[in-house]
Amino acid sequence: MIIKDLSEALEFLAGDHTRLRELLNPAKERLALRYSLAHAAVAPSARTKRHRLRTSEVYYILEGRGLMHIDLESAPVKSGQAVYIPPGAVQWIENTGATPLVFLCIVDPAWRPEDEEVLE
Repeated sequence: MIIKDLSEALEFLAGDHTRLRELLNPAKERLALRYSLAHAAVAPSARTKRHRLRTSEVYYILEGRGLMHIDLESAPVKSGQAVYIPPGAVQWIENTGATPLVFLCIVDPAWRPEDEEVLE
């Protein structure tokens, strides 16, 4: 059995400037998974950098409000919503609220640094 505690996951600043805590990644542990799972946070009035992944990604919003940008589309997002991001799409998210925007990132196949391109 594998149980991960968010408070014990090391926080780092991703290339797109999202504060991440990676919870599950089969490249780093013996897991029978194709995907990776990370916890993300964006400070109030901040946004991530424009970027794209070679892989598909899903954001599940846990707390806060934001504006999600995928290619030429933008839409407000809030807690309880899931956002699908297709492979190769240009994406970024803005925190439009007064509290941190907190979400889960599910990347399939699992996230690898070489699969991400920061565009700014």
